[in-house]
Order: sequence, then structure tokens, then C-alpha cells
Amino acid sequence: MSSPKRVDAQKLREAAADQRCGDKILLTGFVYTSRDAAHKRIMSLIEKGEKLPYEIRDAVIYYAGPTPAPEGKPIGSCGPTTSGRMDRFAPKLLDMGLAGMIGKGERSAEVRDAIQRNKAVYLCAVGGAGALACNCIKSCEVIAFEDLGCESVKKLWVEDFPLIVANDCFGGDIFERGRAEFACL
Repeated sequence: MSSPKRVDAQKLREAAADQRCGDKILLTGFVYTSRDAAHKRIMSLIEKGEKLPYEIRDAVIYYAGPTPAPEGKPIGSCGPTTSGRMDRFAPKLLDMGLAGMIGKGERSAEVRDAIQRNKAVYLCAVGGAGALACNCIKSCEVIAFEDLGCESVKKLWVEDFPLIVANDCFGGDIFERGRAEFACL
């Protein structure tokens, strides 16, 4: 079993060419939280041609709605949310240069196609382990839509955040592979 590869979040697109579905990585760098409500607002800004809260090109979005920070911590529990809820937004963002997404669960065929077309990557975090994931988050700053509370857009600095490549830029899909591996049981 190979050890996880260290990957710089700001160079995720470059690293995507070396990642295959099932690979384990440790991600370090800035990522942006965004869930359903924030995605709707971001799409509205795009449609109006207005400035976005962060540069989409080469960004990494973490589908998460963290809990408030306990004393002495930058953030509370910060586990992934179900990525499929953002599938209607993802192809547009990928076409605008989004390098990667972090969440849990399968993606639609349209998202998988957009990942491949744009040489991006979809990474899975362990669901139900938000209290552990928050230990990898070293800073948290609300940068947009503060009125959305836990769904506001946050700029996080993560260090050695353990993730699994779920959809690679070559069309690999860990969910499809898993079903095929266990079909004979």
C-alpha cells in the first residue's frame, strides 16, 4: 500500500495529471467552503457579470458547512456534505477553471465529463469525520455571504488534509470501480 502524496492546493490542476482514482493525497493550501445557498449566489453573480468572492481559476471548493469554532480553534467540525447537491453548478465552475472539489458521494455524468474536459479532480473526504477534519484546518476567514451562517463562503488554510481521488482527469471513477470490484460477491 503506497503512502499518500503531498499536494499543494494551489497547484492541484498540475498535480491532477499524476493522480488516479483511488490515490490518497494530503492536501495543503487554501480551499473555499461553499454549499447549496452559496453556490446559488455565486451563479447569480456570474450571470450578472459581477465580481466573485474569490478567483475561480485554479481554486478548490470544499463542500462543507462548518460549525462555529470552539475556544482556541479556528473552526468547529468541518466534514464534507453530499456533493451531488452541487452537480447543477459544478460543470459551469469547472469550465471557468475550477481545479478541484472536495466532498462526499458520487458525481453525475455531466460533472465527471467536465472534470475530464477541464483536467480537474474530485476528491472525497471521509464523511462523518468532521471533528477530525477540523484538526487539519489551521485558519478560517468568512469572505462572503456572512448572512448564510455555516453556509457562508470561508477561506480555509488546510494542512495535510487526507483525501481520496474519487474522479480523476482521465475518467476514473472510484464509485464505478468499487461497484465492479464487488459485483462478483
